[in-house]
Amino acid sequence: MKITVASGSLQPFTTDQWAMHQQDTIRKRRKRVATIHVADPQGARVVGASVSVQQTAKDFPIGSAIASTILGNQAYQQWFVDRFNAAVFEDELKWYSTEPMSGQLRFDVPDQMLAFVRSHRVMVRGHNIFWENQDATPRWVKNLTADDLRAAVNTRIQSLMTRYRGEFAHWDVNNEMLHYNFYEQRLGPNASAEFFSVAQDADPLATLFMNEYNVIETCDDPFSTVDTYVSKLKDLRSAGAILEGIGLEGHFSKPNIPLMRAILDKLATLGLPIWFTEIDISNKFDAQTQAAYLEQVLREAYSHPAVSGVMLWTALHPSGCYQMCLTDWNLSNLPTGDVVDRLLNEWRTLQAAGQTDAHGAYSFTGYLGEYVLTVSYNNRTTQSTFSLSPGDETRHINVQM
Repeated sequence: MKITVASGSLQPFTTDQWAMHQQDTIRKRRKRVATIHVADPQGARVVGASVSVQQTAKDFPIGSAIASTILGNQAYQQWFVDRFNAAVFEDELKWYSTEPMSGQLRFDVPDQMLAFVRSHRVMVRGHNIFWENQDATPRWVKNLTADDLRAAVNTRIQSLMTRYRGEFAHWDVNNEMLHYNFYEQRLGPNASAEFFSVAQDADPLATLFMNEYNVIETCDDPFSTVDTYVSKLKDLRSAGAILEGIGLEGHFSKPNIPLMRAILDKLATLGLPIWFTEIDISNKFDAQTQAAYLEQVLREAYSHPAVSGVMLWTALHPSGCYQMCLTDWNLSNLPTGDVVDRLLNEWRTLQAAGQTDAHGAYSFTGYLGEYVLTVSYNNRTTQSTFSLSPGDETRHINVQM
């Protein structure tokens, strides 16, 4: 195919124009119009009924990494569940944590963390089964022969995923394959595809992800360009891997928002859910700059229609966080925490209320998620629940008084 372009030009967007585009996408993809119809038992319209709707759960997952430091810390736990509906364990599921010595399995900590998120109806990602980085590989694994290594990795998958079958919505199967190759170098180029196949058999309901850094953060890393990512994903699927999710870590320095949009647009053509799995901003910046850059990244991620969820890499420790914290150890907000709180508040329906019109109807626009509906008329009150799920059409809810 030959494409000829005549009189091409580039027109810059102003910041306000970019923000308008984001808001338009949010209105179309993250919100929906709903109409409440109120009638009496004979089907006659009820005019002037008081209608109130309140969002009780969000559809879009926004979460954070947590660590064992959350166990037994009631204040931290409450702070977390007041904000987030998704979680990922920072280190506690990684091989060096669950089997520091051969055959010495330790699942007590992740078991307790899982009980915490489960008790608060928080979805959780599994991170990770393997990590291609040799420095993140258990010491006892590094010197195994190829046959012993193959047996060890099969035992690792089976022990981990049999124990937690059905518990984790996602699994990062083989972390950072574009930058490292510990397993593929020793077990052959199809090792990663085999990991995905075994993981799929062990937990067929989990969505299996690639997870990589510097795909979305920069265009200066030759190992992880968007084309390299797509090529690796297609190679894995051609080799039989059931790979259903695109994981972008999101360890940003100064974000390049137009680049971010272009890469998301390209990855979206694959038709797979895209998750930001480890968002933070480098601590080389001061607190206010970190916060400003974080807001840019979160707004762009949330407003892209192909993005299905966002995770912050902000597990809290007494000594701080990996690169970026939202609070200090006493849970007092830092500037980044103020940004997150403000956006979480912006991206939810606080409450909508009014009266039914001459047609016995009340309409509102709300963020996708779960709602409680209360209707009152002539000293009678009825309450019900409903969901706003993705869709272009108006959602109609019928209530009988």
